[in-house]
This record gives sequence, structure tokens and C-alpha cells, in this order.
Amino acid sequence: MRVLVIGGGGREHAIVWKLLRSQRVNAVHCSPGNAGIARESGVECVALSLSAPFDDVALHCRRERVDLVIVGPEAPLVSGLADAMEDAGIPCFGACWQAAQLEGSKAFTRKLMAEAGVPSHGFEIFEDAKAAQDFYRSRPERWWIKADGLAAGKGAVMPGSVEEGCALLAEWLEGGKMGEAGKRVVIEEPLTGTEVSVIAFAQGETVRCLAPSQDHKRLLDGDQGPNTGGMGAFAPSPTLSEAQRAEIERDFLLPTLRALKKGGVELCGFLYAGIMMTPKGPRLLEYNVRLGDPEAQVILPMMENDLIDVVEAAIQGRLADVDMRVKPGAAVTVVAASEGYPASPRKGDIIEGLAEAESALGDDGKVFHAGTKEADGKIVTSGGRVLAVTALGSDLRSASDRAYEALGHIRWPGMQHRSDIAR
Repeated sequence: MRVLVIGGGGREHAIVWKLLRSQRVNAVHCSPGNAGIARESGVECVALSLSAPFDDVALHCRRERVDLVIVGPEAPLVSGLADAMEDAGIPCFGACWQAAQLEGSKAFTRKLMAEAGVPSHGFEIFEDAKAAQDFYRSRPERWWIKADGLAAGKGAVMPGSVEEGCALLAEWLEGGKMGEAGKRVVIEEPLTGTEVSVIAFAQGETVRCLAPSQDHKRLLDGDQGPNTGGMGAFAPSPTLSEAQRAEIERDFLLPTLRALKKGGVELCGFLYAGIMMTPKGPRLLEYNVRLGDPEAQVILPMMENDLIDVVEAAIQGRLADVDMRVKPGAAVTVVAASEGYPASPRKGDIIEGLAEAESALGDDGKVFHAGTKEADGKIVTSGGRVLAVTALGSDLRSASDRAYEALGHIRWPGMQHRSDIAR
């Protein structure tokens, strides 16, 4: 098969890497890709327009006889890439634009969850600044303020005070600071507990879950510093028992798919539930319609199934026939980021030690590239999160030790990473 992967981060490198382990795949294209993806044998990175109506993608697929498209990031899904591929007769694994509203609109998701009876927490939706401010002042504690639409990871804020929250609401709803994403806001009750990522293949009213995982959002050790896209992840999550995972599947994932289908929408793609394990039980924080990043870099290496087999079964309506298998042991990934990340990452630094790191990992790990490009024959930084160093082990501690051992070979000026991932 010939497969086109959409995206160019660490998640997409993990997808490409997993595809290349299938005997059924003989060529992979990736758009836009990165330096690490481009160096994989049998992979070609291509520059395609990833904006609607996605004619460039369809033309490439026809010209290059692509058999399947797998979409990594959320933005093309929300913009209708999967729908465009269906119209062109090209098999695509990724949510249609209506199902992608689970991630594209927090208000849509909260309303759907209320209708489906999914365990959640208090929330209110506003488009008027004064009404939102009046509600915020009435709360006995500070609540989260979240932009309704996609906001590149900057759309969820816990204000430091009521006054700060009211000012933020004015900036978003009246001042347009968040653009289209912030024209409507969801104000949500804060939750306490441990956050767990439950990610599944979904099709119709069927799910097949990957290993539950956890990621580390804060920049610094001890969960200090600013929020980031994720500084590391591990799987499986020791927080979640098998009975609790089954509960989340029964009470969260399946009712969500049924509610979508009741509205005439069928999801065929990934369904990612961000779950807070609270003292009162699991509560839904958010839904995404793609693999997490950096969660993908641990759950795909732990997946024993051939990725193509599972994706093809979902597209053909046979996901219920799939027996998902997870490798024993654990996986840990540690993200190495550029100086200045997340505010203003520096770019263009030469990365050294990649070959030594890969050699240290052997067959039980991988250095996944995210923000990298090739310049004058050298691999250089080109974004905030640059690499995700992943290792497998018999348990979380051994996997973490191996990941940090490999990371010790990698260096560039200003490189930053946490030293407590999975510890």
C-alpha cells in the first residue's frame, strides 16, 4: 500500500514509523514532514496545500496512486479534509468535519455530553461579555475560561483573580483578541485529580482503545512553569485500572459516538478523551479527534497490532472484529525543546548526538523528530518542541532510565527538557 500522512510533528513521525513496520506498506508520503521523517527509508516528504478545498491533496493522491490518507493534526480535520477525500473517492482515516467539532468547538462538545449523559462538570456558554462577566463574578471560586474554537493551545486560561478573568472575557468577547476562536467562550468548573489520556480507534458505535497514557504539560520539573504542548509522556498509566478503563469506554466514549450517530454523524478516526480522575470519579476535560502529542510517541510503540490492519478495518466498518493487543511493559518519551520555548523558541541550532542516541536505544526505542529541518546537510532546530526520545522497558522506571540515557547523547545550545518524566 501507498500511504499519505498529513502533518509534520512528533505525532506524525510516530505514525510514519509505525506504518513502516507493516509488511503491507511499500511507500509513505508525508506532508509537510520534518527532517527525521525525511530520513526514514521508503518515505518522501511533499509540500502540499493543506487548506480547504484540499484539491492539492486529492491531485497528489491520484497522481501518486495513494491508497490511504491518515490525518495527524486537528486543523485539517476541522476544515473538512476527510470530507474532501471522501468526495474524491480516496480512503481517509480521520474525523469528518462534523465529528471534528468535538475538538473544534468546546460548546458543541459540552452540549453533546449533556445530551448523552456523559459524566462532566459545571459549565456555561457565553457570547456576550457582560453576561459572562456577571456569571464569573458569581462563582465562589475561579473557573476556567476556554475559547470555543481551536486556539493553538492558548485557548484555556485559569485567571489569577476574578478581576483578571473579567478583563480576559472583555478582551476575547469584545476586543476580538482570540479571533474567531474566542467569539464564544465556555466557562468551566475547575477539577482536581490526575489527568489521564484514553485514546481509541473509533468507527460508528465501536471503539478499540490503545494503552492509557499520561503527559506532562508544564515546562519545568515538579509540574512548575508555563503550560506547553507536552514535555513528555508515559504509558500505561498506573492511575487507571482495567475496570476504570472499561468504565470510561462504557460511560464516555460509546455514549458520545451514539449521540453523534443520533445526529446523523459517524466518526471514523481517533477519539481522544482527556479524563480527570477526581475523588468523585472520572470526569471529561476535553475531546480531541486525533492522536495526542507526545502521547502518540508512547502508545504507538506499545501497540502490537499492524496499524494498517486496524485503520483499514475501521474504514471498512470492521473495527468490531479487531482484537487490540498492547505490549507488556511500559514506554516513556522525553521531549527536548528549544531555548525560549514555549514563548519564543529559538531556531536554527545544529543538533548533535542523534546517531549516538539512536544507537543507545537500539530496537527498543526511537528518537522522534518534531521541530527539525535539514540545512547544509545538518539537522537543525526549527520549532519549539524539537525531539521526543522514546524508550521501552519492563516497567516505567526502566523505560524512563533508558530514555534519559539516550537523551544524554543529544545536545544543542539552549536545549531544555524535564528530568522527572514518569518519575
